[in-house]
Amino acid sequence: MASASDAQKTWNLENQVTQVDDATIYAFDEAEQEAIYQKRPWREDVNFFKSVRMSAVAMIKIVMHAKSGGEIEVMGLMQGKVTADGTFIIMDAFPLPVEGTETRVNAGAGANEFMVTFTEACERIGKPENVCGWYHSHPGYGCWLSGIDVQTQMTYQQHQEPFLAVVIDPKRTCASGKVDIGAFRTYPAGHTPADEGPGEYQSIPIDKIEDFGVHCKQYYSVPIEIFKNSLDNTLLELLWNKYWIDTLSSSPLLHNRAYCNQMIQDCVQKMDQIDTASVSQSRFRMVMHEPKKRKEENPLNKVAIDASKNAGEQIQGLASQVLKFSLFHARSPCNCRPAAPPQPPAAPVPMET
Repeated sequence: MASASDAQKTWNLENQVTQVDDATIYAFDEAEQEAIYQKRPWREDVNFFKSVRMSAVAMIKIVMHAKSGGEIEVMGLMQGKVTADGTFIIMDAFPLPVEGTETRVNAGAGANEFMVTFTEACERIGKPENVCGWYHSHPGYGCWLSGIDVQTQMTYQQHQEPFLAVVIDPKRTCASGKVDIGAFRTYPAGHTPADEGPGEYQSIPIDKIEDFGVHCKQYYSVPIEIFKNSLDNTLLELLWNKYWIDTLSSSPLLHNRAYCNQMIQDCVQKMDQIDTASVSQSRFRMVMHEPKKRKEENPLNKVAIDASKNAGEQIQGLASQVLKFSLFHARSPCNCRPAAPPQPPAAPVPMET
């Protein structure tokens, strides 16, 4: 099982999974949680929540659920607790019976009834963590909140605080090997956030750029840290021992070819929409020594980043295929002695008369 152990170590390193103490992470003080709920510090500070700590097993459950949806968005809820210093601790996640589409997903009456039943069952078995967030998938178009997502999260924050929104992209996760996940909190209606300058560039498909740009100032991102404890270690080892052969035998190039083609088409469409006049103006500014636009505002630079990311993922998949071929199909060296050269045939012996 050395290969399974190596695969698990690689996954831990790529997703920066940290080890925590069981007593620290499982401790649940109901009085402390009630005091935080009564004080409601998030009303005084709209950026009160500054970090998220998520169980590795909870994250894998979210990834598996999102992957099972294919091109359709899926939705689920998360259980955990909050701390007085503004941290969400996500301990578990469970899917909701929601029928989504390729562009949106919402919880209906059936999903809300399922959520209440599930929560009551958790209380009966002594699971004290509260529902503290929801997650849904964006297959192939990144981790951000659309207009519908913003309205959903605002509703949750008005009636079920504290509440967190998590978005996961199963296609980019499979393409890169690293879980593409993001956590978000929305601002109150009418709030204008401070201008923090250009953030990290995010690759958004051309048909989603308008929706992303209209609502990107209505929420903020919360960094996620993945942790595991002794129970998570046991569950992860069982999973890796069962599925590592399937992972080893799969081909990223074949598995992600549809997503790769989609990204190439998106880059071509973005190139077609680039205004050649604006590119000429930027060259004129360089000649006249005028202040040029920031690098983040250059449309050609954005397309180059998208193309470079796609090429890197393809190179990673190709390198994986070459490595597998050299391990399992190349001839192994032989320690045997070299065979003796063939002897010439013996001359015929004349017959006696």
